[in-house]
Amino acid sequence: MRKEHDFIGELEVPEDVYYGVQTMRAIDNFHITGQTIDPDFIQSIAMVKKAAALANMETGRLPGRIGMALIQAADEIIDGKLLDQFPVDPIQGGAGTSINMNMNEVLSNRALEFLGEAKGRYDFISPNNHANMAQSTNDSFPTGIKVCINRKSKKLIAALTRLSGELDKKSVEFKDVLKMGRTHLQDAVPITLGQEMGSYASAVRRGIRRIEQAREGVHVINMGGTAVGTGLNAEPQYIPLVAQKLSEVTGEHYETAENLIDATNNTDAFADVSAAMKTTALVLIKMANDFRLMASGPRCGLSEVKLPKRQPGSSIMPGKVNPVIAEVLDQACYQVIANDAAVTLGVENGQFELNVMEPVISHNLFMAMNCMTNAVNTFVDKLLIGLEADEEHCKAWLDRSVGVVTALLPHIGYENSAMLAKEAYNTGKPIRQVILEKGILTKERMNHILSPKAMTTPGIAE
Repeated sequence: MRKEHDFIGELEVPEDVYYGVQTMRAIDNFHITGQTIDPDFIQSIAMVKKAAALANMETGRLPGRIGMALIQAADEIIDGKLLDQFPVDPIQGGAGTSINMNMNEVLSNRALEFLGEAKGRYDFISPNNHANMAQSTNDSFPTGIKVCINRKSKKLIAALTRLSGELDKKSVEFKDVLKMGRTHLQDAVPITLGQEMGSYASAVRRGIRRIEQAREGVHVINMGGTAVGTGLNAEPQYIPLVAQKLSEVTGEHYETAENLIDATNNTDAFADVSAAMKTTALVLIKMANDFRLMASGPRCGLSEVKLPKRQPGSSIMPGKVNPVIAEVLDQACYQVIANDAAVTLGVENGQFELNVMEPVISHNLFMAMNCMTNAVNTFVDKLLIGLEADEEHCKAWLDRSVGVVTALLPHIGYENSAMLAKEAYNTGKPIRQVILEKGILTKERMNHILSPKAMTTPGIAE
């Protein structure tokens, strides 16, 4: 054990860890989720700290030897090392101070090792004076959130892009599979299964655009605003410089907010990202539920598509297979919506110059992004790629329906069409048989009007 102190007092810290006294207090104070900080978030904060060290060195305020050691330590974390040195709970009081100080302590103690000094020699490299130079939790923590959102959103957008691409492939594969369209869960008019797949792809792409638009707001940062946005203890030239350095470190463009006070006390950019994911989740839920309905059966349901069999569906009913992959996409999206509610409450509950609820905001944002990304990839891999059409069932439902009579309206009028529909309903005869028996159309004309292409493409049946 080694002894460390802060202004509250002294604590013993295990000698083999890189965190210090303030992290120890957080471990003791916050037993909330049973989880630790998201690894992407840890690496994102390390990028912010590296950018700050580079900027402070360039202004001449941070000694080069100390700065380079801090940068070397940050690079290790960015490369995925030392991630086990961040044991604090992601939901905590203090607006993220415990997470920020956890990072500052790990960076300082690892930097001390690089320079041949013992852990805890904060008189040589200090978590507050050096790792946190020209910073406050109130600017470095939300900036870390924004870097992490950008990293995770790339993965999410890649997953959604892949989903839309596979749906496009299915739209081509199923372009000639005519089936019954439904409104109000009742027979409507024919549509192709390919057209339905294309509509899902279009909706997913709209979700991608929605998320990309929301991402624009998280490229504006408040680094250099320090405690309340006034820039106290930051060199004037440091403020634009740290945004430039962060852009270089991350490979993503960041710019300093025009009003640092506003950017420090308002977190509406996070609400935009969360809302974009929530709306996209609603689209995905609707799609997943359509797949569940189309796959219902297999003998006593719609049975219009065949889902890949992934696992036995019952502990008591032999042979039962459930649409578990569509179900898990639903549930993951429910979680995204629940996360959005927590983000919303967190965003609205800032007071004066700071929103102290950023820990719960970030935790729920990252959970939502992880859930949606993983669920979408699972849906593509485990369901969509192996999806098959049950053309026989699609045709059977179509033949039994009288919904196709709608296609006759421009040719024989509403009254005649209604008469045919009533006759088909009352007798149970197929609509085509009733048409021929009544002599309303020739067989050739009927087949042309009621052909798959004519019923699903405007103008073809003229």
